[in-house]
Amino acid sequence: MKVHYECFACAANQCQKIVEMATDDMKIRKQGVIEAAKLMASIDETSIPAIFGSNVFLGVYRTIENEDPFREYKELSNRLAKEIVKDFENVNLRDALKLAIIGNVVDFAVGYSPEKLEKDVSEMMEEKLYVDDSEELFEELAGAEKLLYLTDNCGEIHFDLLFLRKLKENYPPLKIYIAAKDGPIINDATVEDLRRAGFGKVGEIVSTGTRIVGVPFGLVSEEFMKVFERVDVIIAKGQGNFETLSERKDGRIFYLLKAKCRPIARSWEFLRGHCYVFVLPVKGLK
Repeated sequence: MKVHYECFACAANQCQKIVEMATDDMKIRKQGVIEAAKLMASIDETSIPAIFGSNVFLGVYRTIENEDPFREYKELSNRLAKEIVKDFENVNLRDALKLAIIGNVVDFAVGYSPEKLEKDVSEMMEEKLYVDDSEELFEELAGAEKLLYLTDNCGEIHFDLLFLRKLKENYPPLKIYIAAKDGPIINDATVEDLRRAGFGKVGEIVSTGTRIVGVPFGLVSEEFMKVFERVDVIIAKGQGNFETLSERKDGRIFYLLKAKCRPIARSWEFLRGHCYVFVLPVKGLK
């Protein structure tokens, strides 16, 4: 997905949140947003929001000398999500899939407060999916040998882990690879986050080989590309993975996400028929 007109303002807003979260020093905050402004000048019509944004954020990190300003936010998200998931251990596969999508609401980029998660999960479990190709996914998995699961945010990963356990129960022969970032970027999960959460019990943890959000081809590792190319099915969580993968129109990819911005809401309508998507209600995003 290429940039939409709203993407520049979104990236700028996130940079302001980053510096405010990282430090109380007003001088350092100013230095951080000035660096962000310089880096944002590189945007053009071919830019992919997840890649463009990641490069800007990493530049801000270097300027403010903080490699993981979201550490506390991620830890809180993981702690709360882990407790909430305990109430859903006995759900069926379809409900576990829906919970994995619901988990995608835990996103700093839209200013989400993890303390709201328990209430939001209960409410969203009553909602219907806006786009639902779950039957196609389950049919593909029934004949698949290898699955690649692309994770997104901390907190959310505990819902992913529940879903992956249910996949393992329903498709015992399936070889599962679970991918995360090589290092911290906003509130995205890293390979170390997956290890601590216990993902090694349900599959093989792999790094994308980069801190850039999504799957930025040309920047991911050779090891990751070997896995990507040889799997039968790919489940991609969240907007960043959608942004970096959607234009490939790869029929192996199933996207699980809640649309949280207007560009994403507009994009999947154009792509329907080229990819499989599961999305919670859009609620006015046009």
